Amino acid sequence: MHVLAVDYVHILHAGSNNKNAFKPLIAAEYTGVEVKLVESFEMGVSNKTPEFLKMNPMGKVPVLETPKGPIFESNAIARYVARLKGDNILYGSSLFEYALIEQWIDFASLEIDTHTSRWFYPRLGFMVYLPLVEEAAIAALKRALGALNTHLALNTYLVGHSVTLADIVMTCNLCMGFCCIMIKSFTSEFPHVERYFWTMVNQPNFRKVIGEVKQAETVVPVQSGKKPAQPKETKPKAKEESKKETKKEAPKLKVQEPADEEEEAPKPKPKNPLDLLPPSKMVLDDWKRLYSNTKTNFREVAIKGFWDMYDPEGYSLWFCDYKYNDENTVSYVTLNKVAGFLQRMDLARKYAFGKVLIIGSEPPYKLKGVWLFRGQEIPQFVLDECYDMELYEWTKVDINDETQKERVNAMIEDQEPFEGEALLDAKCFK
Repeated sequence: MHVLAVDYVHILHAGSNNKNAFKPLIAAEYTGVEVKLVESFEMGVSNKTPEFLKMNPMGKVPVLETPKGPIFESNAIARYVARLKGDNILYGSSLFEYALIEQWIDFASLEIDTHTSRWFYPRLGFMVYLPLVEEAAIAALKRALGALNTHLALNTYLVGHSVTLADIVMTCNLCMGFCCIMIKSFTSEFPHVERYFWTMVNQPNFRKVIGEVKQAETVVPVQSGKKPAQPKETKPKAKEESKKETKKEAPKLKVQEPADEEEEAPKPKPKNPLDLLPPSKMVLDDWKRLYSNTKTNFREVAIKGFWDMYDPEGYSLWFCDYKYNDENTVSYVTLNKVAGFLQRMDLARKYAFGKVLIIGSEPPYKLKGVWLFRGQEIPQFVLDECYDMELYEWTKVDINDETQKERVNAMIEDQEPFEGEALLDAKCFK
């Protein structure tokens, strides 16, 4: 019987902490292709077996088993997974976007990964450490990051307005640098790259594969006089590994703290303070469902339903006004700015609902919004972790003021004109 590749469980041979294995695994989360990481893979052992060498005579990982045979080289595997289904959601909407995606994949490999490796691996003892070579590698990496930073100053994603395979490959290649050697004082020179990287790794499909990502606090010291018997994968740890595997790693890199703690003793995840608040009569998911499903008579159904559900003791409403509207001179850049803000708010999805209006028929555009938060204050973890919050003025809504209450209604409804002006667009966080 012929087996369709899309229905086939593809087996990926690699260690669970290999950033090159992350690429096809993340792509699979977006496309729905089933890719399963092989169990109990041990670098230096599993990839030296006759069975593995038959799939890739070079003995390198990752390797993907498909119905038609094996594929090796991580970018090739990721491309296969991304294009296996006909809709090609990760490959853009035109031939030109396809070319740009390929451009950034090559850039991520030749300019980011290559120079990061030439800085990182000699310090581990996997290559001869030469200070002048390291200096050249760092200079080349800074040049590449500078170019990337310039592009990201005007773009949320590398290509278009959503995640593509270029973003997946770029983020995975940046991951080794951020987690292992590029400390904050180094990356702070490239603020748009920082924003992009943390936005990407906190996307649900990325986080599911990579886990929690933590930036390196110190540059790995040179492992002088040490010559590893077998180079092991030294990619950022994102999956739990056995104690035996962890001890064999050449450097003791503190990349994924939760995994390190798990080896000592399981520690319960601390509860979010909002989960400790008294129960509320308002069920946020019920409101989000009503908002999404109301297609007609929005005022009579959704707005009325909101106020029927609203619990002023368990929730609070807040207006936000962007502080720097004079900068909003390009429409698509302004829209990307709002999209990035809503993505970074993903950490609060369980506790918040929001609308942001992009106002004006011509630049500069104004950004105004209304947010519903659990509790009586804006959650502290949101203020701490979402840097966009400080770009807005926040004012608590007085629901006893009919004027303010009507302003909330108009924002939720995307009423146009809004306060006498046309709407360029409206974005919802739910």
